[in-house]
Amino acid sequence: MKQFHCSNCHERVFFESSLCVHCGSTIGFEPPRMEMVAFLLPGAEPRSYCANASHDACNWLAPLDGNGLCIACELNEEIPNLSSPERLQAWKLLEKAKKKLVYSLLRFNLPFGPRRLGPRALKFDFAEGKMTGHEDGKITINISETDAVERERQKKYFDEPYRTLLGHLRHESGHYYWDLLVQDSPEIDTFRALFGDEREDYAEALKRHHEQGPKDNWQSTSVSAYATMHPWEEWAETWAHYIHMVDAVETAEYEGMSAGRNREVDAYREESFENLKARWVPLTIALNTLNRSIGHEDFYPFVTPELAYEKMAFIHRVIRQAGSQ
Repeated sequence: MKQFHCSNCHERVFFESSLCVHCGSTIGFEPPRMEMVAFLLPGAEPRSYCANASHDACNWLAPLDGNGLCIACELNEEIPNLSSPERLQAWKLLEKAKKKLVYSLLRFNLPFGPRRLGPRALKFDFAEGKMTGHEDGKITINISETDAVERERQKKYFDEPYRTLLGHLRHESGHYYWDLLVQDSPEIDTFRALFGDEREDYAEALKRHHEQGPKDNWQSTSVSAYATMHPWEEWAETWAHYIHMVDAVETAEYEGMSAGRNREVDAYREESFENLKARWVPLTIALNTLNRSIGHEDFYPFVTPELAYEKMAFIHRVIRQAGSQ
């Protein structure tokens, strides 16, 4: 993620900010400009927060011609009962993670909203008693995932090196974009050559994975053990890791943490996957070493094989093609 600055005084602010502590301006994220805008100033264009700002759940500006919701919040179909403080807090954490996902979709110029896609727009359910996943264009996240203790329990139960709300959202968005960008497209044969044949029975693949575990050689082919369960999961896991890569590289370069590079090189629009990879690998080594030096777990607890990078390169190309349209 890039750095943000108050449009009034140009001091640094953050993606989640609603107040510039330097000049006191009320600020909000303006998606078309990808900037933090001070909007309650004398002579400024009349603007307003998304309606969900009333719950302290959103700091984005609503479109002037919309329904009072920002372009991220209008994607919600179900949210928790906000009369409960615990559910309200869970929803706010989910919205915070979702905004980071939507930021990436905007930076890639990928279609996701009703203005571009109509009924095929991305949708979200944040609910209790539902299984986290994706189906027919809708991403569902069980709000229990916002409980750090429960999330750690699930992480250990499934023997996962990494489990976060943002990771879930990026993974499930991969399923959405497989349907949108790969299924029934000229890319399907290349997809099958790299990821496998998605026509394999999903229920049988899931049963086999739970009973037998991942394939013996998964470390040489995939970003994670779960990725070997079925080609759809291979794609979604790789898609999520690709977004991790791009956003982390952009963040590091804006923070001056990538030697020999500068933020004028746009990680989200980088034409060469090899250039992106060359910036990513030393960054993960440096940050893993830094985390270890103060007693934390690795920043990026994965060893990515070359075949997985080939799959990321395919995703890189698919995203670039879609974003250029």
